[in-house]
This record gives sequence, C-alpha cells and structure tokens, in this order.
Amino acid sequence: MAYQYTLEVCVDSLESALAAQEGGADRIELCTNLYEGGTTPSAAVIEMARQYLDLKIHVMIRPRGGDFLYSELEFEIMKREIKLAKKLKADGVVFGILNEDGTVDISRTKELVKLSKPMTVTFHRAFDMTRDPYKALEDVIQTGADILLTSGMMNEAPTGAWMITALIERAKGRIRIMPGAGINKDNIKDMINITGAQEYHLTGASVVKSTMKYKNPKVFMGGIPEIPEYERSVTDVVRIKSLISSLREAELKNNPS
Repeated sequence: MAYQYTLEVCVDSLESALAAQEGGADRIELCTNLYEGGTTPSAAVIEMARQYLDLKIHVMIRPRGGDFLYSELEFEIMKREIKLAKKLKADGVVFGILNEDGTVDISRTKELVKLSKPMTVTFHRAFDMTRDPYKALEDVIQTGADILLTSGMMNEAPTGAWMITALIERAKGRIRIMPGAGINKDNIKDMINITGAQEYHLTGASVVKSTMKYKNPKVFMGGIPEIPEYERSVTDVVRIKSLISSLREAELKNNPS
C-alpha cells in the first residue's frame, strides 16, 4: 500500500537502524557523530545496514563536523564516499556544500549529484546556514538534487514552519521539501497541517545509560565535559511506532475515502 506521508529516521548506529525498521520507518538517514550534526558512517556500517534492512538507506556524505565549506581534499573524500555508498547499494546520499559567502556551491554540488545518480540525492541542512533561503532554494533546485532537508532556517522545524511552507509554495513541486529537526509525535500533525509537506525527518531517540560498573569521572574522551561519556541516544521503537501512527491518522483525516 502506498502511503501519503514518508517518515525518515536519522540514525547513527546499526542498532538504531534496526530499531527504526522495527518501528515502521520508511527509510533511514545513516550517519555517525550526531553530536556534530552527522558525518559519514563507516563502510562496514553501510554494508551491514544493507544486509539487515529492507527499508531505504540514505547515507550521509560529510567528511567532518563544523561548517560546510570544504577544501579540495575534503571534496575528493566526498566523491569517493559517494562511489562507495553506491557500491554498497545505498538507495540515496545526503550532502551539502556552501561557498564562504553563505551561498550554495552550485558547481561542486552539481558534480556530486551527477556522480550520485541513480541514487536519490538530499541536500541537507547546510541549506539552513545560507544567507538567503529563497535564492538558496533556486540554487539547490539547479543542482538537480531530489530532496531538500530544512528546519526553515531555525534551530527546530516547528519554529521555522512558516518558512518551510513558503519554500514548498515557491518550489512548486520542482524539489521535495522535507522538514527536519525538533519534530516529534506531539507536533508532527501540526507540521502536516501547517506546511503540507509529504516527508518528515527526525531521530525519535531515547537516552540509553551505560552499563559500565566503573566510570572514571576525570576523563572525557572528546575533551568536552558537556558531551556525556556514559549515555547515548538510540532510536526508540515505541516512539517511531507512535509517529507512524500519527502519520497514518493524518492520512485518514485528509483522505477519508
């Protein structure tokens, strides 16, 4: 059965990917290092995800955290990662490149889009760091990307819902606009009613505590005390099922026949 709304779950481990599938997600955005906004997962994770998952897998192509202004070496890494994702049978890839003036790097993004085909291409929330969202929208469309992931230029999509709505109206079907960041079971129906978007991106995660008996309080492996060493976020099957339920309820409401 074809559904009206698509749920993409952002995961940073095979454990979370399996939970997303069990919960009923339509596809995953597979990455690592969510504390940095997501970077490219290892080849082994991509390979095993393809082995164990039946849903669609879109792989993050991002060589590092930080900004989206990449050197030639980093650009070469991105090209090789795309080739590897294709070889490992990913369904799509996710990336974004900006110029130093806060505009979309059209030429290099076009090159990556061409290299990615026939995989689906998502231009990610690098978009939300651009200086002019309406120009950036036209630039992303020009690159040939299939999906634009955005929080509406705000930290969370519900706050930027008005901008997302405006982007969808301006896009006129030339690209799929997917709201992401801060979406949950309590606001996803409102996002549907406000924006009319067909695809939604979220983590649906819960915090899992470490089972370590001994914990050294003086050492932080990343050097940053604010990042917890003895807990991690894992996709929550119950949360995903609840979100799917909300989407299906919205479908019945909008299409009662």
